[in-house]
Amino acid sequence: MIKIPDGVEVEVSGTRVMVKGKMGKLDKDFHIRNIKIEKKNGSIEISSEIADQALINTIKSHIKNMFEGVSVGFSHKLQAVYSHFPINLEVKGDQLMIKNFLGEKKPRMAKIVGDVKIEIKGQELVVSGASKEDLGQTCANICSATRIRKKDSRVFQDGIYFVG
Repeated sequence: MIKIPDGVEVEVSGTRVMVKGKMGKLDKDFHIRNIKIEKKNGSIEISSEIADQALINTIKSHIKNMFEGVSVGFSHKLQAVYSHFPINLEVKGDQLMIKNFLGEKKPRMAKIVGDVKIEIKGQELVVSGASKEDLGQTCANICSATRIRKKDSRVFQDGIYFVG
């Protein structure tokens, strides 16, 4: 049983859970057989005909992340690191353009997933959004777009990395 926090609206239909809050709206469909998700008395109950507690706890964690995302939001900081060629960053639609990476003429592109916002402050990127999954995938896309292949990684350490 998960208590619905104040300021969050929840709508449940079958296995689909829709959550609204001040940071936005999230929608997730759990395509799992033998799972019942019901809204009762200001809380959400998840039950299963087959006792699979691990699966129920996973769904609970997803729903709690949705609650936190629409009420507070999530964010990550990334840092662009270079040794010789300065990296230029620009957001165009649902793509992050990484220009002049290792002196390359063609910009590298990273896909921005969902309703994730990217703020560029010099060589620092602040990636924020309501969906934890979309945020993580966007950060992974950005980091993997600057992965260096066919060169010595001990020498060429340029890229975009997470800041602790």
